[in-house]
Amino acid sequence: MKLDLPASDTPLSSDDMRRWTNAMIDTQLALIADATDADVVFEPVDPEANDTYAASAVEVNLPWSLGHLIVHVTASSEESAFLAAELARGVTFHGRSRSEVPWETVTSVAQCRHRLEESRRMRLASLDIWPDDPDLENSYSSREGAPPINAVRRFMSGLRHDNSHVEQIAEVMRQAKAARVTG
Repeated sequence: MKLDLPASDTPLSSDDMRRWTNAMIDTQLALIADATDADVVFEPVDPEANDTYAASAVEVNLPWSLGHLIVHVTASSEESAFLAAELARGVTFHGRSRSEVPWETVTSVAQCRHRLEESRRMRLASLDIWPDDPDLENSYSSREGAPPINAVRRFMSGLRHDNSHVEQIAEVMRQAKAARVTG
């Protein structure tokens, strides 16, 4: 299920990053290929649910629905893509650049597919704004002792984050399908 992404220190071209972006979106679309609208809002069982960035205390241990997962992974990868474009252009890292669709508003498979395709378009477009000779020396460290993050590493961190949720998406779909049969 998960993609075998290249190591974080592997030199990659913008064409490589395009291929990995398309592979990730295609993987996610395949995982939800036979989803129903009920599956999108289905609340799975997830004893490990722990969202330290939750909007409220009530949501900290809330299992993520398929709709929630899709908006989360797309927002994270888009953030990485846009920060990567800034780094490639020589802009000093200035903090987060995140916009996430409210997950509660995503209630249909059509919305999930649209969000994935929209995210694909935005991520690929972000690579088009990289200069022909990107500044790959421009980097920052997320914490003391961490390796520097340049444009390529930042872009790929979004795909790595997506990849970390692939099995979770598959598990939500498995549970939702089982609930259809028993429900």
